[in-house]
Amino acid sequence: MISGLVQILLFQGLGELVTHFLLPLIPGPVIGLILLLGFLALRRSVNASLDEVASTFSQHFGLLFVPAAVGVVMFWPHLKAHALAIAAALVASVVLTIAVTALVLKALSPGSLE
Repeated sequence: MISGLVQILLFQGLGELVTHFLLPLIPGPVIGLILLLGFLALRRSVNASLDEVASTFSQHFGLLFVPAAVGVVMFWPHLKAHALAIAAALVASVVLTIAVTALVLKALSPGSLE
């Protein structure tokens, strides 16, 4: 299990280095995850220790949402005061995301090349 954690932290560290020196707009953990995905794709397998760590993390994902829930409770008066604006922003962002996704899918589908 320690070996799996070291692998994850190594790729996160590499991602942080890439972010610091090359791509400051993309978070380091995201780049680290992409590097790890590329590494695993090249190997075409996942070793047992990394699989064990990933399984353990995925079983405890709920704990990762505790800080967000605390933030919601802490800022509840502000959220209540601006509920209409927050709801409008959420609805608009969902609609725009779906529309952009549909347009990209339509542009990239084989039938659209005609």
